[in-house]
Amino acid sequence: MASNDEKDGRLHRFRERVRRNPLLNTAWRAGVFAVGTTVLVGGLVMMITPGPGLLGIIVGLAILATEFAWAQRALHRAKTAADRAKEKALDPRKRRRNTILGTLTAVVLAAAVAAYLGVYGLTLPWKIEDPTFWT
Repeated sequence: MASNDEKDGRLHRFRERVRRNPLLNTAWRAGVFAVGTTVLVGGLVMMITPGPGLLGIIVGLAILATEFAWAQRALHRAKTAADRAKEKALDPRKRRRNTILGTLTAVVLAAAVAAYLGVYGLTLPWKIEDPTFWT
């Protein structure tokens, strides 16, 4: 089995050989751009749909950063912003505030559900017989 140093050396030699051939280099960079952009766009889509959106964005930028300096800068800024967000999230005062707000929200929602069930029982809103309810 090859060690990591041997694998890194082979990959480095392969990439240098590709860089020496302008056509192969352009094709390689286009492929990296296509794959990285696809993963990045997938991450952006997952920000508004279910899925690990931030992970997709970071992985897409990491793929693009292997070939493009602008992506390296963007990845560095994203990592810095993630570190700041992590520090903010771990701040004890903010965690306590968020815990209190979450608990209060849960209590208000539970009270609203209990009040609805107390007034209407398990009747769904669109099955209520009294039309004056909606006016």
